[in-house]
Amino acid sequence: MRGDNVTLAANASADGGAKAWQGGHGLFTAEATWGGGTAKLQFKTLHGTWVDVPSASLTANGAKEFYCPIGEIQVAITTASAVYAYAHPI
Repeated sequence: MRGDNVTLAANASADGGAKAWQGGHGLFTAEATWGGGTAKLQFKTLHGTWVDVPSASLTANGAKEFYCPIGEIQVAITTASAVYAYAHPI
């Protein structure tokens, strides 16, 4: 295994806060009570701005592959509750 899984949210209904990411490819997974909500993977730019990772947004239980540089990532949660979200290195 390339590294440890990163827990982005555990039974949450708000953004999970910044977590360290070792860089590279990963699998973003989320399960939740969606109610029309979303969970989006974001990364922090070198200038400190949180931006959405392309194609890493979920509106139902599922997974999306992504690529991010070394740095910080977080999950941005809108409306959904009981969100469990993870980043798995692949």
